[in-house]
Amino acid sequence: MAKIISVHSFRGGTGKSNTTANVTTILASEGRRVGVIDTDIQSPGIHVLFGLNEEAMRYSLNDYLWGKCEIAQAAHDVTSQLGPAVKGKVFLIPSSIKAGEIARVLREGYDVGLLNDGFHQLIQSLKLDVLMIDTHPGLNEETLLSIAVSDALAIILRPDQQDYQGTGVTVEVARKLEVPRLVLVVNKVPPTFNATEVKARVQQTYNAEVGAVLMHSDEMMALASAGVFVQHYPDHPMTAELRRLAARLVE
Repeated sequence: MAKIISVHSFRGGTGKSNTTANVTTILASEGRRVGVIDTDIQSPGIHVLFGLNEEAMRYSLNDYLWGKCEIAQAAHDVTSQLGPAVKGKVFLIPSSIKAGEIARVLREGYDVGLLNDGFHQLIQSLKLDVLMIDTHPGLNEETLLSIAVSDALAIILRPDQQDYQGTGVTVEVARKLEVPRLVLVVNKVPPTFNATEVKARVQQTYNAEVGAVLMHSDEMMALASAGVFVQHYPDHPMTAELRRLAARLVE
C-alpha cells in the first residue's frame, strides 16, 4: 500500500521544498518509486532542486487541473539528475513557472477536488510506493485536502516566534483531520542553540513528536538550491538527521 506524505509549513521560507526533495531522494535511494508533486501553484520551486528547467516541462500540474492532460503525463522522471546511487525512481509533477499561468490560478482558481483524484491516479499509474506532496504555505482548501489524505504529515518550522504561533494552528488542524502520523521538523536552527533543548521545548509546546532538528548549515546555504543536499553531502550530520526523518515518515 502506497503512503502519502505531505510536507507543510505555516509560513514560506522555512525550507519546506528542500526538506521534501531530500526526503524524496533518500526514499528513492533505498529502492522506492517516489512521486513528488508541487502543489504550491502560486510560488512553485521544487523543480529547481531536481534540475528540471522550463523547457523540459512537457506538461505541469496546471495543465492537469485545467483539463489539458492526464496527471501522469505531467510526471517527469528526474532520477537521472540524482546520480547512480539512487536505486529507485523519482517522478516530479511540477507546477508551471510561467507568469501567465500563475496569474490565472490567482485570478480563476481551480477545482481542488481534482487534486484528490490526481493523487490516487498517480499512485496507480506510476506504481508508486510513496507520494510526496510539497504544499502551499498557510492554510487553504488545497492544503486541508493534502493534509486530510495524508498517511504522514511533516510540519516544518524555524525557531521563531511567528513560526511557533502559526505552527500551533496547523497542528490543531491536523489533529482534527486525524492525520495518522504527525511529525515536526525544526529547521535553520542557529548554531548557538542546543539541539536537544530545542527538541524538548518544541515537543513540550505542541505535545507532538519532533522528527528532526536541522541546524543551520553553511554547506546548505552555499549549495543554494543547485541540487539535493543529501546527494552532495552524504556524510554530513544533517543528512543523517534527514535519513532518520525519512525512516520515521514511512514507518
